[in-house]
Amino acid sequence: MRYLVCTFSLLCLTVPVFAGSLVEKGEFRFRPAESQQNIPQRYRLEERQFSYEMDKKTDFPAIGVTVYRLRFPSPVTSATPENNTVHAEYYRPEGKGPFPGVIVLDITGGNQALSRHISTYLASQKVAALFVQMAYYGPRRPPGSKLRLMSTNIPHTIAAVTQTVLDMRVATAWLESRPEIDPKRLGITGTSLGSFISALSGEMEPRLRRVCVLLGGGGFVEGYAEHPLAKPWFALFNTFGASKSVMKKVIEPVDPITHAENLKQRKLLILAASKDEIVPPRMAQMLWEASGKQAIHWYEAGHYTAALHLPDALERILHHFTAP
Repeated sequence: MRYLVCTFSLLCLTVPVFAGSLVEKGEFRFRPAESQQNIPQRYRLEERQFSYEMDKKTDFPAIGVTVYRLRFPSPVTSATPENNTVHAEYYRPEGKGPFPGVIVLDITGGNQALSRHISTYLASQKVAALFVQMAYYGPRRPPGSKLRLMSTNIPHTIAAVTQTVLDMRVATAWLESRPEIDPKRLGITGTSLGSFISALSGEMEPRLRRVCVLLGGGGFVEGYAEHPLAKPWFALFNTFGASKSVMKKVIEPVDPITHAENLKQRKLLILAASKDEIVPPRMAQMLWEASGKQAIHWYEAGHYTAALHLPDALERILHHFTAP
């Protein structure tokens, strides 16, 4: 199996067939799966209709995968017009299905290669993957703009994270509407920053019954209070009266630890690095404990050297989303 993981990318990356096609246009409906009583107001979404457009981007005939470009309106209207259209890539396995469907989210500042690699691998193993651009990512950022999802502008960051989680709820409804998707086998995964958004989205969308957190966790303030890169900032904030308790209150809405109780109703897998220099290992441990001590696997690696364990991680991710 690991040999397949290591070699499939060579197959799919060397024989793509690029083709334009007619745009598929349609509509789908978001309906809350539950009463939303366990979901904070900011993450609630009422029933409404959405339109979408989709066209073919690439074929990978050697592994039976077709990639489509997908666009639908965000349920949130920000001040940036480009950000108000959600862009995604749909990696559809060959065949009629029904397939499990998994949303895939990206890292902080990568070239999106990792998420496309994960999506391609999942689709090659008969798991449909939807790589969704988070707020202010890729085409959702105006050309030449410095806007980012994460920034020192805390209100902007909280608004962008909130919008992204709501976008994921709508993306889940789109997946659920597809005839080739098994609506009872939906999930979400992400790496680094994407893992935090994945955990949050899993907490707020009950249909995402399986969640995989790769190099992430929860408890931002406790996790970073003693971090070498963050300690000077904590000291500076403290001089202006922003104590740890104040900072916790501010960050609480976007911290996965806040509503980790909801993850006890999902199947959760955490893949963490014991020497992670970017996301303190303590954060993975805290999220694991707060979410019911479900599956967790530790790699003897740092945040970046964890890439050496990608073949093993892909196997574990695949098993998590395909296991009964």
